[in-house]
Amino acid sequence: QVQLVESGGGLAQAGGSLSLSCAASGGTFSSYAMGWFRRAPGKELEFVAAISRSGINTHYADTVKGRVTISRDNAKNMVHLQMNSLKPEDTAVYYCAADVGVLVSNWRNDYDYWGQGIQVTVSS
Repeated sequence: QVQLVESGGGLAQAGGSLSLSCAASGGTFSSYAMGWFRRAPGKELEFVAAISRSGINTHYADTVKGRVTISRDNAKNMVHLQMNSLKPEDTAVYYCAADVGVLVSNWRNDYDYWGQGIQVTVSS
């Protein structure tokens, strides 16, 4: 069983930056692809970014491409999401997720373990 705990959320101004982190425990971190999703108020869960087991391959949603970077540190069992040029529409609860599959996926049903989520609020 894998436990995921997000940290680093909070309030930021439009145009600013925030960095989210996710600490994993209870499994072999390097055997999971990792992803970030978000749910904005009144909206469906949305894919943000994903990274392969090794960290070599990444995938981003078009809505964040060029503004967001996902990275991982397998030695520390951590995955990070650096968000720059924030927009009010980035306001959401952000979730870290782990996928035991081989491919880097943007489909939420491919992910097996989820964190509790962390709030990110971007003011205009």
